[in-house]
Amino acid sequence: MTTRPPASVASPSSPAGSAGPPGGGAPHGSGLQSGLKNRHLSMIAVGGVIGAGLFVGSASGIAAVGPGILLSYALVGALVVFVMRMLGEMAAANPTSGSFSAYADRALGRWAGFSIGWLYWFFWVVVLAVEATAGAVILESWVPSVPQWAWALIVMVLLTATNLASVGSFGEFEFWFAGIKVVAIAAFIILGALAIAGVLPGSEGAATGFGNLTEHGGFLPHGPSAILNGVLLVVFSFMGSEIVTLAAGESENPQRAVTKATNSVIWRVGVFYLGSILVVVSVLPWDSKTIADKGSYVAALDVMGIPHAGQVMNVIVLTAVLSCLNSGLYTASRMAFSLGQRADAPAAFARTNSRGVPQTAILASVVFGFVAVGFNYMWPETVFQFLLNSSGAVALFVWLVICFSQLRMRGIILREDPRKLLVRMWLFPYLTWVTIGMISFVLVYMLTDDSEGGGRIQVLLSVLVAALVVAIALVRDRIRPHTATATGSADDAAGIATATATEEDSTRAR
Repeated sequence: MTTRPPASVASPSSPAGSAGPPGGGAPHGSGLQSGLKNRHLSMIAVGGVIGAGLFVGSASGIAAVGPGILLSYALVGALVVFVMRMLGEMAAANPTSGSFSAYADRALGRWAGFSIGWLYWFFWVVVLAVEATAGAVILESWVPSVPQWAWALIVMVLLTATNLASVGSFGEFEFWFAGIKVVAIAAFIILGALAIAGVLPGSEGAATGFGNLTEHGGFLPHGPSAILNGVLLVVFSFMGSEIVTLAAGESENPQRAVTKATNSVIWRVGVFYLGSILVVVSVLPWDSKTIADKGSYVAALDVMGIPHAGQVMNVIVLTAVLSCLNSGLYTASRMAFSLGQRADAPAAFARTNSRGVPQTAILASVVFGFVAVGFNYMWPETVFQFLLNSSGAVALFVWLVICFSQLRMRGIILREDPRKLLVRMWLFPYLTWVTIGMISFVLVYMLTDDSEGGGRIQVLLSVLVAALVVAIALVRDRIRPHTATATGSADDAAGIATATATEEDSTRAR
């Protein structure tokens, strides 16, 4: 199997007209423009970890685990931190619109870059349908005279137009969408802290102190094993944190943006997830009926005496949905663009218009999204459910590929230009292998969930789809002429040993 460098990987030291411009902006000749400002990237990084799943999915996790759901969030949060650290190491060294797909292409082989790129694209176009429907449900409840399918069409058309306009318009929309989410979560945590301290006016119904964490059956009322069940329920609410590394290739200073995003992921996960869930399980008993009936955040706002809590949360959830739609369309189109650049997708996907926008890649992604929305209305229990289940575990596959790619890319970066190693994965390679073990364990544990639409069917169907895509990649790799000279599998296989030896030598020198 041959390996080769990604076609559009930008180098911070490349001269103009080569793989990348000085300063590490969008690669010259790629057609993409450096239209994302630093404030765009910063807010995308902060808001990227806050999905609609946090607002609407946390109630089921609390019911299944109790206050111990905090441990489930902490475990998955640690997993995200490790994966983002590895991805940040590779992205800071070589920012590219293909991100982990381009790194897998080089580190593991063309089959890996092709496979994970198309699987990730498939994952996001299915998400487009899910989020468009979720947004339509909220909008229909406000304006029932407009049917749900029309609202889904409206939001899809609106955000398609935004992405087609320019990368700057995408960044501006996402800046404000993410800003609303960040402000909402911050306000929720501050109000919760005041209620817990007993100084929030009108919050007489909220519990003061942290007694609810240990009362009502204890911190783990369903036993320690429930923590793992909680992991399965909350892991998918963390998806999307990797988007900032795809967007970095179109920013003013990719290395700085990626480094900043990677270094801040710990506090982002800690504050937004652990902080807000701690507020919920502190002001309300975990087994409160209102959490199940209204949702965890609405129930908490109600007990804190916040008027119109339900409508306030609907606005926030709608913002999160639109943010996910906006980011999902951007992410799918940039992955398709990268695949086109590497001859793993139609060449038209790699073409950009005068505004530096990959128009064909965007339209192809949104067309599949529209088709999936149609499936959701015509065959929600069959075709669309199959799409959901067959993409359910793809994000975990992406995380695994990031881990294996980083194991090899560390050595490649050190051999080529150690100065580009601006971000380093901690305790390499040991913590990388621990992360691989954690992700693998989650996938195996999902097989024990045999409920309808549960973890088992998601893993099995996702593996089936992944196997099909990998098979196509391997066949293509064998039957078509190689477009790059083989770098030598032995050379890449030496990557881990080279990286480890170099790190040990550096440690001894210090």
